[in-house]
Amino acid sequence: MVRLNKIYTRTGDAGTTALADGTRVPKTHPRLHAYGTVDELSAVLGLCVAHTDDAELRTRIQRIQNDLFDLGADLAVPLSAPREVPAIRVHADRISWLEAWIDEVNADLSPLESFILPGGGMLAAHLHLARTVARRAERETQALTEHDEINTTCLVYLNRLSDLMFVLARAAAGSDEVLWKPTRHDGDTES
Repeated sequence: MVRLNKIYTRTGDAGTTALADGTRVPKTHPRLHAYGTVDELSAVLGLCVAHTDDAELRTRIQRIQNDLFDLGADLAVPLSAPREVPAIRVHADRISWLEAWIDEVNADLSPLESFILPGGGMLAAHLHLARTVARRAERETQALTEHDEINTTCLVYLNRLSDLMFVLARAAAGSDEVLWKPTRHDGDTES
């Protein structure tokens, strides 16, 4: 269990931070961008939890927040780091869980006939925001692979998670879902 007695240490005041293996890196390192965005995604999911009365949805999203802490911990420990205690790593069973949930929700949705505009209510809008942050986390994690080797299951998890956020947003919007209407060249939107 993690125990934090002191919140500030002053060790990062010069623009560096320590990875979980003790290695100090600049705060602009791609590894920090990746797991920092994963942390941001968890915060956005906290908004989703705050905007639903659905106890099952709340529980499932909180399970994802736990997964994201695991994913952040995975990214915080380089694969090459020597460890006395095994590092936390994301496993494929979590991806299977996401896929089963996607299939469950998508089965009740009508087929798409256009792109969706983010919105459709407070919960749906926050789920769309979570989708876009998940995509950015995936891009930043992919960028990290240009510098360091990572557990590639993290990338698959983030990709699937953004898909889940999309179908959950559609379900949350229901009849308030707004479809994209391309603008015609004369300035009007198509009906």
